[in-house]
Amino acid sequence: MTAPLTPPPPPHEPSPGDAWPSPGAHPGAAAFQGAAPHDAGHGQDGPGMKTELREAAVITVVVALLGAALGLLWLWLAPRVPLVGEAVDDNWVVYLKDTEGEQAVGVDGTFVLLALACGAVSAAAVFAWRRRGGVPLVVALALGGLLGSLLAWRLGVWLGPGQDVVARARAAGAGVTFSAPLKLSAKGALLAWPLAALLVHLGLTALFGPRDPEPYGQGPFPKDPYGAPLG
Repeated sequence: MTAPLTPPPPPHEPSPGDAWPSPGAHPGAAAFQGAAPHDAGHGQDGPGMKTELREAAVITVVVALLGAALGLLWLWLAPRVPLVGEAVDDNWVVYLKDTEGEQAVGVDGTFVLLALACGAVSAAAVFAWRRRGGVPLVVALALGGLLGSLLAWRLGVWLGPGQDVVARARAAGAGVTFSAPLKLSAKGALLAWPLAALLVHLGLTALFGPRDPEPYGQGPFPKDPYGAPLG
């Protein structure tokens, strides 16, 4: 007498945990929920090239105009370089009052620190307004920062003490201290703003920018009743 055959296992009914996640239900989709309000109307691929170029032009102009604020802050916060003049054979000679002073270095250092701060602020503002990257946006930040630095430099020099130090020495009198014209000795300081803007924006985009969705989510692959992966 033979033993009864073992009945076959019932057909497997997939449980909710075995189902493949829907394209919009995986965790990668949550990254787009924190998009900036300006990006809400665009699709996953972002705006078109014409829109990006138009936005880049606006960013360039706005960032460049912020250079006026940098110029005023530089004029206000930069240390003054003291000069004195004296008459020698009916000619005026102007020289530094403190030959070992570091005020001239402080003038350049003040400009660099303020430019770095402006670069960080402008990059953070642009990222908050437009969280998607793109070549036009990055170029706009760099170009606007450079133009803003140039505007700040020329505005500070123009509003600062006069450039004719001999005439000012005569007006002040022999041995009387007066301030030297505002001068940016290290022209490389003009690159501080665009470099800071690019680095800060790159860091913010890498940390908080939108992510591409994972194809299968982050959970384990579904398996059949015998433990083998499906598909």
